[in-house]
Amino acid sequence: MAFEAESGRVFRYCPKCGAAALRMVGGKLLRCEACGFEFYLNAAAAVAGVIVDGQGRLLITVRGKEPGKGKWDLPGGFVDPGESAEEALQREVREEVGLEVTAMRYLGSHPNTYDYMGVRYSTMDMGFVCRVTDLSQAAARESDIEAVLFKHPGDIDPARFAFRSLARLVERYLAEGKDART
Repeated sequence: MAFEAESGRVFRYCPKCGAAALRMVGGKLLRCEACGFEFYLNAAAAVAGVIVDGQGRLLITVRGKEPGKGKWDLPGGFVDPGESAEEALQREVREEVGLEVTAMRYLGSHPNTYDYMGVRYSTMDMGFVCRVTDLSQAAARESDIEAVLFKHPGDIDPARFAFRSLARLVERYLAEGKDART
């Protein structure tokens, strides 16, 4: 029996010995019954930036690819090995919307799942409120972003976000009130 994901068998062969002997132990451990190799399915770190213009509108991206194609998102992505969350957020904002993050403060974190190519990844999505360079330069710069929108807080519909974790971060930001945002 192989590790089962929603779309069927995903991991079957041990990366150490090649045996078709991987078994799920508990909720997050794959163990090879042939050689004893163990692989833990821990959460991947991801970051998201809450960016607001001078009119109080939030910068929202529209996803251009699955998962969540056509739904709302925030600039951000996965933390690469060797990067801090802050470094990853600066890189992702630059790559995705062409802005330089000049300051940030931690907003909070929420668990998430990210379904990709038949594998359901567990993530820990960390949100930061960001100050950036010239917002008039914001534009979709990667194929996984269909559009960049600016939405007034009253026009924010949490149900439109591709991921509940990001909707919760935006809700947290909006609940803080204007005085806490700067």
